[in-house]
Amino acid sequence: MWESESDSVGARDYANGVPHSAKHALKTDGFQLRGNSWYVSTDIPSDFLVQVEDMNFHLHKYPLLSRSGKMNRCIYESRDPDLNKVVLDDLPGGAEAFELAAKFCYGIAVDLTAANISGLRCAAEYLEMTEDLEEGNLIFKTEAFLSYVVLSSWRDSIVVLKSCEKLSPWAENLQIVRRCSESIAWKACANPKGIRWAYTGKPPKVSSSPKWNDLKDSSPSRNQLVPPDWWFEDVSILRIDHFVRVITAIKVKGMRFELIGSSIMHYSSKWLPGLVTDTTSAGDEGSTSTTSNTSSGSNSWKGGLHMIVAGNKEDPSTIQAKDQRMIVESLISIIPPQKDCVSCSFLLKLLRMANMLKVAPALVTELEKRVGMQFEQATLVDLLIPSYSKSDTMYDVDLIQRLLEHFLVQEQTEISSPSRQSFSDKHMNDGSQRGTAPNAKMRVARLVDSYLTEVARDRNLTLTKFQVLAEALPESARTCDDGLYRAIDSYLKAHPTLTEHERKRLCRVMDCQKLSMDACMHAAQNERLPLRVVVQVLFSEQVKISNAIANSSLKEASDSQFQTLVTNRKTLLEATPQSFQEGWATAKKDINTLKFELESVKTKYLELQTEMESLQRQYEKVSKQKQSSAWTSGWRKLSKLTKMSNLETPENESQHQNMGEQTKKVHRRWRNSIS
Repeated sequence: MWESESDSVGARDYANGVPHSAKHALKTDGFQLRGNSWYVSTDIPSDFLVQVEDMNFHLHKYPLLSRSGKMNRCIYESRDPDLNKVVLDDLPGGAEAFELAAKFCYGIAVDLTAANISGLRCAAEYLEMTEDLEEGNLIFKTEAFLSYVVLSSWRDSIVVLKSCEKLSPWAENLQIVRRCSESIAWKACANPKGIRWAYTGKPPKVSSSPKWNDLKDSSPSRNQLVPPDWWFEDVSILRIDHFVRVITAIKVKGMRFELIGSSIMHYSSKWLPGLVTDTTSAGDEGSTSTTSNTSSGSNSWKGGLHMIVAGNKEDPSTIQAKDQRMIVESLISIIPPQKDCVSCSFLLKLLRMANMLKVAPALVTELEKRVGMQFEQATLVDLLIPSYSKSDTMYDVDLIQRLLEHFLVQEQTEISSPSRQSFSDKHMNDGSQRGTAPNAKMRVARLVDSYLTEVARDRNLTLTKFQVLAEALPESARTCDDGLYRAIDSYLKAHPTLTEHERKRLCRVMDCQKLSMDACMHAAQNERLPLRVVVQVLFSEQVKISNAIANSSLKEASDSQFQTLVTNRKTLLEATPQSFQEGWATAKKDINTLKFELESVKTKYLELQTEMESLQRQYEKVSKQKQSSAWTSGWRKLSKLTKMSNLETPENESQHQNMGEQTKKVHRRWRNSIS
């Protein structure tokens, strides 16, 4: 790229023990690699050895001193003008970057590319190759290439930002990461109609982690429409901290939150493969992705901040868990606050992984609130989150309880203060508003009933947890309690050792009047239910039947009144078409069959009621027999003896009768005297 600048090595005054040098120009044909050592192809023997990592560079002292302040300082601080070896283990960019910097010092042409520019820029800063030593030094050259070439290109900005992963903190301090993130954000927010640069686009679904050097150019043609998500795939190759920087910059530029949420979901599908797989195959696919991540080449990110992880001799699975925890925490922190920017299924899967990886409690609470905002969109499969704590239950029922509480709080907030919603939110969420619509609560009620039916089979689930979750929703949320009855029946099946009191307490969460006909018929024959609940079910069914009969009689009365108003029914029938007459006849047949069914149900109910009364009589007899004791039998014997003594002394009875008559006469006299 640049021509040889051998004459630029001018006279320099190196004081403090470093000898003065005149114009030293070395004619060289380049560098030669022999094993792990680089040699300069020149007639002058090398007098200076630079060791970088496991590579040795046999160079000359004065070309380096003329352009590098770091080399000047190393020799000055050593107080040894004959110093012939320097070790640079902490050089950013490693041996590759130092090779390019050394060639630049010798005036050899160096090709700057997006792959090597970040490492070379950091190495130039480390070696202090400033303009004070030489005009047009390496820092100036690399800065110019970054500003005018890299930042104007979409693909080069992505590649440079990806290459900065191994250059922390030099790339951060030199603002390379910030500038590349800003450049990517500006181009991502550009109008898709004006895009003429190459981008990767969304490839078919893959299960392994992406590789940043696998970018394939696909320049859009003039007639080709660029989709709004054209930048998702290119940005998803970045490490999580750089991805967060890009998304933060895109938010500042004002991109739609739906696109930002979609990009976060796309990134999660790349780096958290277990997040998007089905529950049944999550283990297999997760293990496959794990092996693919750990066995990928040096160009793929092994996850995490390498500065922290590199020095620790930890188990690879532990390191991977730390990396995934950092990804989950970062994704939670950058999800836009608007509702429906990501799906509820994605949030629940992210919550499952957060609980599994022991993410910070504050972020987990924030994620739970986000799920509560759109809880009515959840499915039963997403709610079946295993319990990763020390709880005995198979599923995390306490988590679902908290999600339900967040949902109810959000509902109450939207109802009490609808003015909090912005004008744009109201118009964007017209089709999915929940504040005044009871449909959301009804959907959540059905979802909770299905969840209770599923977790009721767990024998470690306590009655209190079941009851609290079932009673969390208000009564208006359920128009039919069939799902709740199904859950109660499942719990009774799985817990046959419940006492009578506990079974009654369990059945209190159900309203018998909200059961359908099929549920009532099943409950009437269910031996697991308490007897009082069966009676309540039969009574409520009797009330429904009587109400239906009353409504049908009222309807018939209104029909007869209407018929009296018709003067001539025969003419009316003749005027109606034949199809209407046939339809009315079939409708009457249906009504008669329904009446017959109602009567049959009523007779069945009466039979059950009589059986119930007979059972109650038998129960009362048995209870009375048990209550009789020796004292009562003794008192009965004493009463019989007194009766016998009374029969044996009739004279005493006659005397008592005479005394009674005398007292009656006295009373009469007293009444006469008073009158």
